[in-house]
Amino acid sequence: MVHLTVADLTDDPDWDASVWRQTGANIYASRRWGDYKSRVGWDVRRVAIRARDGQALAYAQYQRRRRGLGHFVLAQGCPVLTQLGAGRAEAVFGALLRHLDLGRFDLLGVNYQQFQTKPAVLALLGHGFAPVVTVRTHTLELDLTREAAQIRASMEGRWRDVLRDAERNPDLEAAFLSEPAARLAAFDTFSRFYGELKRRNGFGNSLEPEAFRDLAASDPNLLFLEMREKGVPILVRIIHRTAERWTDFYVASNGRARATGAGRLALWRLIERAKAEGCRILDLGGIDPGGNPGVYEFKRGVSRDVVPADPLWLFSRTRLMRDAATAFLASR
Repeated sequence: MVHLTVADLTDDPDWDASVWRQTGANIYASRRWGDYKSRVGWDVRRVAIRARDGQALAYAQYQRRRRGLGHFVLAQGCPVLTQLGAGRAEAVFGALLRHLDLGRFDLLGVNYQQFQTKPAVLALLGHGFAPVVTVRTHTLELDLTREAAQIRASMEGRWRDVLRDAERNPDLEAAFLSEPAARLAAFDTFSRFYGELKRRNGFGNSLEPEAFRDLAASDPNLLFLEMREKGVPILVRIIHRTAERWTDFYVASNGRARATGAGRLALWRLIERAKAEGCRILDLGGIDPGGNPGVYEFKRGVSRDVVPADPLWLFSRTRLMRDAATAFLASR
């Protein structure tokens, strides 16, 4: 038996530094994301799983919320396995399950948000987690190891035409924002556009902008791109950056952005920036052909490299409950 310990690091000021040293680090395992989830009603804890000699094998940030007779516990983007922990993944997950001490009516979900590794999948399967797979669990990726000219040539012709027109428009300006005040202002613009978009299209989303505002603006792992027409903001794009994979995290715009092709120019400027910083894969942020066909067509014009998105993995001490929850969520 492998003897592992679990240390509570919820209040450790060095949490982010420890996590971001790992190759699987991502925003969902970061303190800022945990603080955001705390603000919207989750009880958030951070733990390190360690070997007997004290070396870290994994870092896990999990959220707990009351659901009916039990609790739903969610781990997003984690456990983040260290290099040493990758070889002991099954023991790591076993230690985490013992630490959580789930009740009969509790349900645990693990969603790696596209930062899943093969050792983690084997560990999940080994401990009886079941994946929830739906028609929406797919995304489009763009290979940024190719030359810019190759990427552009592979886009749909109409997409390239609109991009070319936007590039020639002297009224359009793309700005990557680094100053805290500018980022806060851009997030406020995003929130306004985002709220209008939700009202216009009638879609729901779990993001609560007011709770995320200052955390997002101060997060060095989020890139802010603002498109302006004659100096007036018309689109805000927020991008999640890791060493080799960037994700188109959130975007919102107004009617002028659509009329001028600013969305295409913003995405092209993002591609240029990502390539310059050594990013290998740009994740276009998921697709929903049935529920959001307009955005799907926009993204498909850039790339048709469709890949399965990481599923939500469910675990329960009560197998019947796990299977019922899996079936219910898969049907939504």
